Amino acid sequence: MAGLINYITESYSELKNHVTWTPWAEAQRLTLVTIVFSVIFSLAIWGVDTVFSNVIEYYFTLVKS
Repeated sequence: MAGLINYITESYSELKNHVTWTPWAEAQRLTLVTIVFSVIFSLAIWGVDTVFSNVIEYYFTLVKS
């Protein structure tokens, strides 16, 4: 149990004293960039999926006739 407490204490000390954290303004900017990219990418995937779905549906209506 002492080893676990020592590990947690050292980990906390490492995070607090030795890690260089991104400034808050930059973290917000990068978060916004990530959100915008995710939305654009998901819309692109939705568009391609819709086109392929329509093409496949059209193909099967032609084959069925």
